[in-house]
Amino acid sequence: MAREPRTAVKRHADAEAGVRHAAHLRPLNLDRVLTFAIQQPLPFTRTEVIDATGLSAPTVGTLCAHLIRRGVVSDLGAGPSRGGRRPAFMQFNARYRFVAAIDIGPTKTRLAIADLRGEPLEHRVVATPSGREPADLLAQLAAELRRLLAGSKVPISRLLAVAAGAPGVVDRDRGVVVAFAPNLEGWSQVPMAKILRRAVGVPVVVENDVNLAILGERWRGAARGHDTCAFISVGTGIGAGVVVNGHLYHGRRFMAGEIALMCMGPQYAETDFGARGCLETLAGLKAIAARWSPLNRVHVDGWVRALFDAARAGDEPAQRVVADTATFIGIATANMSIVLDPSLIVLGGALFAQAPELADDIRRIVSRIVPTPSAIVLSELDKEAPLWGALLVATMEARQRLRQQLREDPVGD
Repeated sequence: MAREPRTAVKRHADAEAGVRHAAHLRPLNLDRVLTFAIQQPLPFTRTEVIDATGLSAPTVGTLCAHLIRRGVVSDLGAGPSRGGRRPAFMQFNARYRFVAAIDIGPTKTRLAIADLRGEPLEHRVVATPSGREPADLLAQLAAELRRLLAGSKVPISRLLAVAAGAPGVVDRDRGVVVAFAPNLEGWSQVPMAKILRRAVGVPVVVENDVNLAILGERWRGAARGHDTCAFISVGTGIGAGVVVNGHLYHGRRFMAGEIALMCMGPQYAETDFGARGCLETLAGLKAIAARWSPLNRVHVDGWVRALFDAARAGDEPAQRVVADTATFIGIATANMSIVLDPSLIVLGGALFAQAPELADDIRRIVSRIVPTPSAIVLSELDKEAPLWGALLVATMEARQRLRQQLREDPVGD
């Protein structure tokens, strides 16, 4: 049997290598075009895609045609002439698929449906089911999400991803709420992502609620433009979300930001942090209420506002409670400012929502402790901050899934 000439073998090998190289480049090029499309708030042309990606005109034409066929990009037709051939405009179809967000709070749970840009279509606030096992609570919230989808006329088959926030230590890699979830009894080692995915039928990302709050503030609120920043939330529980150099910082055991456990003085070093001596047991809402409760004033809604109004009016017990609270939270904020050196610290949660003037006391205390303190501001998104963060996480997850789906769908020649 005659051998194939060596030059022919080489040409054949080169051809195969070229095919493999092209097959490898196609999904990468598709990602570049898709990323450009998603980032454009206004319609764009193929020429703009070529200029931004550096890809050839034939490649861009093929990839754009593929995205238009899939419905990911909308063909808007020809625009006005710019002195020559009328340009054809396109736009990313943000409603090609949808995302959902859930923020589980101690008493209220917020849910939202949004498009692939994170723009909400529907939003609902419901009472967090109390006195239920974690699986039952999550099943009820999944049912609420399905009702929200039906109300917004979004078939569940068009939902690409869900992001859910919960208080406490969250192992995002496993989607598990590990521990320390205030007001959620029995929430230890809860496989939240698995339970919700089984109930909803789409991938679920689970994250700590205060981590979501700082992501929300960086995206739509007070921390826009800040790459190293923190969010301190004071309510039933106390926690912090930390972003370092543009990335959410979790820590080795997902404990980063658990400032509720921060020891507030040497006299507490030998005591049980779960009973007294840590920040949350000294300055959380339950602790504040306990210090003011002998006066029987915390059994009605709005007691936080009443406490601060009483302090302003000269009530000495109220003034002591407010001063102690400011001192504890101010020291914790100063410690974060020194250790992290962020450009901004955002204050939020139920306490600051009801008594925003406390921020002035916090700034005063921090300025006395820290030589060059971080800027300290109130949350712009208030109680919605974790929900906005969840929408951001959901859109990022959905876009990744969309890229994967498009990679697996052959691009036509």
